[in-house]
Amino acid sequence: MSLKEICPILHFADLGDERGKLVVIEGGQAIPFEIKRVFYIYGSDAMVVRGQHANRESEFVLINVAGKSKVRITDGSDEFIVELDKPMMGVYIPRMLWKDMYDFSPDSVLLVLASTHYSEGEYIRDYNDYLKEITRSQS
Repeated sequence: MSLKEICPILHFADLGDERGKLVVIEGGQAIPFEIKRVFYIYGSDAMVVRGQHANRESEFVLINVAGKSKVRITDGSDEFIVELDKPMMGVYIPRMLWKDMYDFSPDSVLLVLASTHYSEGEYIRDYNDYLKEITRSQS
């Protein structure tokens, strides 16, 4: 199965009307997990790379609610790059995939929905350690 299949692009309905746009995202319905944590990244410029880690337990959905950015997702062999440029689209990232967020527009606000509460111990922040852990789990 390719990373494009493992990390689908999600499209959320625009429920707005003449008063403006409205997008609703419900955990366990519009996304494949219950939401335990929400955070957002803003004020990064095109030269900044965020993320640069994998998570042992957390699943994520990333949505640029303003502006745009790119997300590089890899499992150590396959790579998938997504441009998030619409507030009605997101990308689902399962556990144990490496992610880099970059190429932020000046007005970018990247919303992140997570399946777990924060726990530093579940983060893998060194890419070589990530590759070793992936290799061990496939053995």
